[in-house]
Amino acid sequence: MTPALSRGTVDMAGHLRDDDAWLEKAWADPATRVLVLAAGDPGAYGWRALNGRQSRLLVETVDGRPSLVFVSPADAPEGDHYLLGVDGEGRAYFALRTGGEDALPETEGTWRASLREVGALLDDRDTGLLTHAIALVNWNGSHRFCPSCGAETRPASSGHVRICQEDGTEQFPRMDPAVIMLVRREVEGVEQCLLGHNPKAPEKWYSTLAGFVEPGESLEQAVAREVAEEAGVAVVDPRYLASQPWPFPRSLMLGFFATAIGPAQRTDFDELSDLRWFTREELHAAAESGAVVLPGRVSIARLLIEEWYGAALPG
Repeated sequence: MTPALSRGTVDMAGHLRDDDAWLEKAWADPATRVLVLAAGDPGAYGWRALNGRQSRLLVETVDGRPSLVFVSPADAPEGDHYLLGVDGEGRAYFALRTGGEDALPETEGTWRASLREVGALLDDRDTGLLTHAIALVNWNGSHRFCPSCGAETRPASSGHVRICQEDGTEQFPRMDPAVIMLVRREVEGVEQCLLGHNPKAPEKWYSTLAGFVEPGESLEQAVAREVAEEAGVAVVDPRYLASQPWPFPRSLMLGFFATAIGPAQRTDFDELSDLRWFTREELHAAAESGAVVLPGRVSIARLLIEEWYGAALPG
């Protein structure tokens, strides 16, 4: 199973980002499709990022599912635009960043939505394009100044590089690796999984544990450290499942399973306010009754939970 935001069918065409003649021709082509995004808060992390002002775009319903609304370059508003890629028919796709939602005029049958709201519902092409677009918009919006000297930067390589206008230093989009893991154990022959509640999350919301990889640390070491710090549980045998971009604002989530073997020293009591072990039967009953709210399908956390459970869960 592929994580929701790891889908995509459009070639990113990195070799064309510095081809000014091709870019100019593509932007003049009425067949080119432009995805217009209203800028959100590009620097927020964690629950602040998910609950804050996210970049939004127009969507419509096509064949019973949400679909991105594109415009031609001639109909696009003013704003920085970035190359997203080229499809199998040679059609170019761009993202364009505007200053606010007033630049997204709703028409009959369309509405404004964020990646988190519709990312799991879009088809593979649209999900890949939107995830790429949000990542570029967030990075460009938060890197307008050089980290070395503080001078302004300008976009280059069609939004995939920023260059310091003072010393010419090139800045490239970064992604912050984070491990996200479903911890499991066996008690008297019955397997259980561990889920936690973040105090900033909605009531009854339970998810897998997660945390950023620290400098000089392997992914496997990060899994063990984060589970010990936040849950007071020692784990072994981290097993990788899949990865997913999470552009809120620039994370790469690396999904693991891990096996609990006993207690560990818990040092972080702020990240999780409650921890619960669930058997498969208990988890299904809690999700079905609404006693527990699981992460949405746009998150790799849901994939980890349902992969362990063995089927789709209610909610």
